[in-house]
Amino acid sequence: MTTSVLVMGGSHFLGRAVAADALRRGWSVTVFNRGKTGRNPEGVHAVQGDRTRQADLSHLAGLGPWDAIIDTSGMSADVVDRATRTLALATSRYVYVSTVSVYAGWPLLPLTEELPTLSDAGPMPDVPSDVNVAYGLDKAHAEKAALTNLGDLLTVLRPGVILGPEEYVGRLPWWLKRVERGGRVLAPGDPYQLIAPVDARDVATFACDRAVAARKAEVFNLTAPKNHATMEHFLRACIGVTGSDAALEWVDGGFLLDHGAKQWTELPLWRTYPGTWAVSGVRAHEAGFACRPLSETVTDTWSWLSSGETAVDHERAARHGLTEEKEAALLAAWDARQVPIS
Repeated sequence: MTTSVLVMGGSHFLGRAVAADALRRGWSVTVFNRGKTGRNPEGVHAVQGDRTRQADLSHLAGLGPWDAIIDTSGMSADVVDRATRTLALATSRYVYVSTVSVYAGWPLLPLTEELPTLSDAGPMPDVPSDVNVAYGLDKAHAEKAALTNLGDLLTVLRPGVILGPEEYVGRLPWWLKRVERGGRVLAPGDPYQLIAPVDARDVATFACDRAVAARKAEVFNLTAPKNHATMEHFLRACIGVTGSDAALEWVDGGFLLDHGAKQWTELPLWRTYPGTWAVSGVRAHEAGFACRPLSETVTDTWSWLSSGETAVDHERAARHGLTEEKEAALLAAWDARQVPIS
């Protein structure tokens, strides 16, 4: 019998990658979205509706059952609670894509799946003001609601940073476009800083794998293996694919913070907190999660950008990347700091 899967979302970035992966396996794929952003892959059965409306969810449940549901668009606890309650009897496995931000210790501490999430941690932890605790807390409550409603039917995936073609947050696209302009490029912090982003297509493959392999409730962090890449490796890959004459100027992280640079947003992927890239993905790797080289993700994202395609509009994209003026000012301040005092 052909495996059937419902993708909540499915029209752009990770959701589209999941639908495409399922189609390549020969599965019967239904996607559920509003039909307002992106485009559904050819070959899916598209059901248009709004997951915030109970009537639309009830109608969707009546179209099942499916062997698995993969939820890539559940961004808040109330939305996930409603969907998992309504669809619980329409599937044998529900894969929910969450985030490493659910952990009470992120991004300050090394983390594994056994450590508490924000919904279990009691009083709100003392974290820096630039960490979006509210987002992590909402996703943690979403996980808890899903587990209550689904029990052993639930698989939770907690990715870190997801990159790749169609990325709408704008992290990798911003770096590629900045490097393409060439000249002197502000490179943040330590060139040997290890980073562990993952490719959306690899997350999609693992989500489909677990959709048919799991037999009990399970949780996986999805991060790249240790020593997967460094900031320098990443930026050199950007230079290579764009054919740019960019020259990297590595600027001390403390200096950048003292001069008003915003880590994580203005300089994507750069963050000084020690737990940022210290989320263990060992459990997922042992279960078959495989990460392609970061250089491949960079190359394919550049090919996508160069084709003239654009990501769906998203408010988070506007927060990513330095302006030319601020980069120039930071580099000028760095140069002035380096001038020997006679």
